[in-house]
Amino acid sequence: MNNTEKALKFAKTSSDKPKIIVIYWPTWAGKTDMSIDIAKALDTEIISTDSRQIFKEMDIWTGKITPEETKWVPHHMLDIVSPDEEYSVWEFKRQAEKIMWDLYAQDKIPMLVGWTGLYIDSIIYEFDIPELPADWELREKLEKQRLEKWNEWLHKELEKIDPEYAAELHPNNYRYVIRAIEVKKLTWKSKTEFRQDKKLKYDVLFLTPYHGDREWLYDRINRRVLMFEDMWVFDEVKKLYEKYWEEAFWMKSIGYQEIIPYLKWEISKQQAIEDIQKNSRHYAKRQITWFKKYTQNEKN
Repeated sequence: MNNTEKALKFAKTSSDKPKIIVIYWPTWAGKTDMSIDIAKALDTEIISTDSRQIFKEMDIWTGKITPEETKWVPHHMLDIVSPDEEYSVWEFKRQAEKIMWDLYAQDKIPMLVGWTGLYIDSIIYEFDIPELPADWELREKLEKQRLEKWNEWLHKELEKIDPEYAAELHPNNYRYVIRAIEVKKLTWKSKTEFRQDKKLKYDVLFLTPYHGDREWLYDRINRRVLMFEDMWVFDEVKKLYEKYWEEAFWMKSIGYQEIIPYLKWEISKQQAIEDIQKNSRHYAKRQITWFKKYTQNEKN
């Protein structure tokens, strides 16, 4: 039974919970084509759970769906904030759930499609995200210390007060690390304590485009990076860098952070490409680890 057939069967079965389809797997694994086929078959719409595709002007490296493709299936949560704006998981959850309930009112099954596990978790699990105001004095202090001592030091500070949640974050995700420190200091609770036993809120169908081995995925990533080289991607990053400089958080994301040293004449173009390939492979490895819990819940 292929994935479209699984989705059609899932749609016909009765359930005492609202249904939702989650299509996940690491970046550049073939989720887009698969999700469009299923959405067409179910006459439904797609909510992106990609934490980079929410940003305007970041199109090529994020693999953002094209306007031509969205003509076939409506997509949500794309191009909703500027690259220099802060955007929290709580904001994503609030906006995405509103779209979901609009779809339920039309008797449609929402589809979550993307690779950002934290965004997916915030929707499908009992996940009480604290709506805390920012402590800008604390953030500025932590950011100043980070710039002086760098990301690993900041991550170790989180490990001291919240080792469980620190284990889930990469040191380079320093904005999340800062927010985790902020939450712990303001509430005396770990962000993990706001999750309620990881109980699914919905009847979820988890689907992946391919369960190939890691070597297959790594080879696909390497080839995809080389393909993007010919798609004006360096021009895209250059325009973003000239417009926002280094103030925008997502300019630090993979595919962008590696090109900035090249734009500064610090490394060669070939080195930038190799760095993107390497960092993308490492990130895919962490994504696979995060997604293990979804794989265990997949329905045959």
